[in-house]
Amino acid sequence: MFDNLIETKKKKQRTVGGTIISVVIHAVAIGAAVYGTLNAREAILEKPKAEKVDFVTVKKEEPKQEPEKAPPPPEVTVAPPPPKGFQVLAAPVNIPDVIPDIDLSKKVTDEADFTGKGVAGGVGRGVVGGTGSANNEGAYFEFQVEKTALGDPGNPRPSYPSMLQSAGVEGKVLAQFVVDTSGRADMSTFKVLESSHELFTQAVRQALPRYHFFPAEIGGKKVRQVVQLPFTFALGK
Repeated sequence: MFDNLIETKKKKQRTVGGTIISVVIHAVAIGAAVYGTLNAREAILEKPKAEKVDFVTVKKEEPKQEPEKAPPPPEVTVAPPPPKGFQVLAAPVNIPDVIPDIDLSKKVTDEADFTGKGVAGGVGRGVVGGTGSANNEGAYFEFQVEKTALGDPGNPRPSYPSMLQSAGVEGKVLAQFVVDTSGRADMSTFKVLESSHELFTQAVRQALPRYHFFPAEIGGKKVRQVVQLPFTFALGK
């Protein structure tokens, strides 16, 4: 019954040409895949990285302005000294028949003013060649006045600068100014002749307007006088 076998279909034999074509096609496919992979990698590598940049606004420093310097005090106008001479007594027209009251506020008569020597109208304490007068509105030096300007003993002392006091710094200030006829320091004539520290100078400048002086006098009349006054800042021992 099974003596007759069914013959299977004979397989076709692959030719050499077909094999070569197949190899070539696969090679091209693989090369294209490799080429595409390399191009994609280079594209990724060449892509620029985004960097975050923060811009900071720098404030421009304004040029420092130097503090304005205070104008120098005006030069003190000093009156020329009175001439060295004598006073002339004028005889009264009406002779009083009673003894006048004594005025204790009047200047005590200086016998040196009545020697008859020198220039008429001058004073015994005047200067040879002097041309000044007791009525001059200028300021006199100490040697030109008969009664020098004196400070009130009750005047307050300048405040000791706290910074210098805590640092144990001592010093002094020599100030020059004019004492007017009201007994006040004319601060427009204030001048520092010597100072060991600027803070000491400021303390003196702030205290002087509160000072009171007894004005200088010539011939019983109050006059302006140039005063040089030292201030000492010392720590209590």
